Amino acid sequence: MKILLASPIHHDVLEQLDRHHEVERAFHASNDELRALVRDREVLVFRSGVTISSDVIDSGSKLGLLIRAGSGLDNIDVERARARQIRVVRIPGPSAQAVAELTFALTFSLVRNVTLADRLLRDGRWPKPQLGGILLNGKTLGVVGAGNIGTRVGELGVALGMNVLGCVEHPSAERAAALRQKGITLADFDSVVGDAHIVSVHVPLNEATRHLIDARVLARMQAGAFLVNAARGGVVDERALHAALVDGRLTGAALDVHEREGEGTISPLSELSNVVLTPHIGAMALDSQLEIGNRVIEFIDSFAEGRIDSVALDGELVV
Repeated sequence: MKILLASPIHHDVLEQLDRHHEVERAFHASNDELRALVRDREVLVFRSGVTISSDVIDSGSKLGLLIRAGSGLDNIDVERARARQIRVVRIPGPSAQAVAELTFALTFSLVRNVTLADRLLRDGRWPKPQLGGILLNGKTLGVVGAGNIGTRVGELGVALGMNVLGCVEHPSAERAAALRQKGITLADFDSVVGDAHIVSVHVPLNEATRHLIDARVLARMQAGAFLVNAARGGVVDERALHAALVDGRLTGAALDVHEREGEGTISPLSELSNVVLTPHIGAMALDSQLEIGNRVIEFIDSFAEGRIDSVALDGELVV
């Protein structure tokens, strides 16, 4: 099949695709470049950081399959793909554990001042008494978006002895029971935000969630609380977060995702010592990337054989 790769994938998977298909690479391509390269392609594979707009979709006259090698759909015009009767699949499963583990890597670094301590020690400073931090055991973790990733974050919190609250977009008795079995209490959004010592964000970015965590929400958080965002940058109003961190309302924040991302971009929060920043690496565990890549191959093979519906798992087949 003729495949366009708009994002890098695991090198072992790329080698397999090269052996069996006609693969065109378009890493870091502009919108105009994507439109030109997609014209004769049957499959388009992409991750975050690239926008699959309606004009890119319309430029691919032979497109039949779009594969989002990850979970988010905020960078693709799903409605246009549906109108064109192009199949859209995503691969959220393998990244859940990777994002959940990074969430706690960020959390540990934040609450125990690991990143700050590293920077100071490299400058020859040893301010041990000023680098104290809190224990997570016994604290309340608030998970905004207790879906696939958020639930795994909650389970890790339970394992650490935390009291875990979670909220979902469509609460139900069944969802509450499922979370309860994992040690997570289903609560409303205001309770999750207001009762937690650490608020961890795991919702998709759409019109309903853009700046969901704004100045009013930050003001409802406990004084001295921490915020962790490993979802999408636009979910958090970074200007409001900056103000809450400067005035001491929040003790600290950790972000793997940012309102503006890409090479050369400097976060407006980078000047603050009580902030930990990483460049959208939540799903970048090598094990997870290989698993995602293998799933990409399965989807391409099944699409070529006309059986993609039979191999798609819950939550993977979008259109």
